[in-house]
Amino acid sequence: MLSDQEAAVLAEIDEGAVARTLLELIAIPSVTGSAAESELQHQLAGRLERLGLDVDLWSMELPALLAHPDFPGAEAPRDEAWGLVGETARGGDGPVFVLQGHVDVVPSGDLAAWEGDPFVPRVTGDVVHGRGACDMKAGLAAHLAVLAAIRASGVRLRGRVAAHFVVGEEDGGLGAFGTLQRGYGGDVCVIGEPTSGTLVTANAGALTFRITVNGKAAHASSREEGVSAIDAYVPLHRALGRLESERNRDPHPLMAEYPIPYALSVGTVRSGDWASSVPDLLVAEGRLGVRLGEEPAVARAAFERCVAEVCDGDAWLREHPAVVTWPGGQFASGRLPEGHPLPDVIRGAHLDVGGTRLRERGAPYGSDLRLYAGAGIPALQFGPGDIGVAHSPRERVSVREVVEVARTLAVTVLREVGVK
Repeated sequence: MLSDQEAAVLAEIDEGAVARTLLELIAIPSVTGSAAESELQHQLAGRLERLGLDVDLWSMELPALLAHPDFPGAEAPRDEAWGLVGETARGGDGPVFVLQGHVDVVPSGDLAAWEGDPFVPRVTGDVVHGRGACDMKAGLAAHLAVLAAIRASGVRLRGRVAAHFVVGEEDGGLGAFGTLQRGYGGDVCVIGEPTSGTLVTANAGALTFRITVNGKAAHASSREEGVSAIDAYVPLHRALGRLESERNRDPHPLMAEYPIPYALSVGTVRSGDWASSVPDLLVAEGRLGVRLGEEPAVARAAFERCVAEVCDGDAWLREHPAVVTWPGGQFASGRLPEGHPLPDVIRGAHLDVGGTRLRERGAPYGSDLRLYAGAGIPALQFGPGDIGVAHSPRERVSVREVVEVARTLAVTVLREVGVK
């Protein structure tokens, strides 16, 4: 089922080289917004140049991007952000295939929960452990393996392969947004997020919210003279639970396997500054899931309506209503157009390299997929690893899985862009 050119490219994918690349990538602590995030972009630019790609490494104009009306939001403070695109030479009139991945990782959290330093990758058998192992240094390693194998094989492409390596995915999508604003695009896009042997063709969205609740301060010994902002918040919290239940009725079939496809979660609650005082302020922040096909403005309106209804029915909140704002990352939902042929091409390639049939599903978290889809570029996620261990001290990935994804993508790329 493989052509001679496909077999030649597959022969150049070396498991040892893939493993070494993965270890080197994990060892760079590219936490979102950190200097190491920029360092990794520069190192990757060097790799792409050595692979013979046309490389564009640029310092993003942060003030202009942040002021753009469509900017997707950000949470990490930054002084700089670097975009990186590498493209193979176009050999004819074939399409452009984008391999997209984010270089940033979330912070390590409690170091005591890790076995060793999160950024000193630990290998047990075939498995590599460390922060960013699957989310998504493994996807980057697979993409680099594809590009290296095509170059080493000498196969000439009719179309072009473009690597979009981006910063800031974890806190909103700054890097992808800046890359698209610079004018880069493609005919199809595969994002290397961990998908556990499936094709993720749709993402729910996620909006960061903040609720500010005012109370009335008083000495705790005469608390009846005050109004606790904590007590005032309690009915709002209960109402948010009911709203979550309402928003998760009859989910889209691509999301039906998840117990809560569109989660509404309060992540932080801050109130009070003295143990013997009635707190006069509470600030709660969290995440609102956005349903497939739902405009973020509609989701925000439903949330704000829920809060307003509680305030209208409460004697204190009616006169001192809670305030809702929307800071931080703002992820819309996104989806590959229904009936697009890309999933079948990947399924066929996966079978032809010895894999099983890949099933299609959605994902309950936001990603850069929605930005590419919003720019009219058909996109899906396919990458090594399990999202269930991402963002945790259990983060890990199998090298064999990274190689399997690289082999599948190599064949997919050749079939999509064409060979000469």
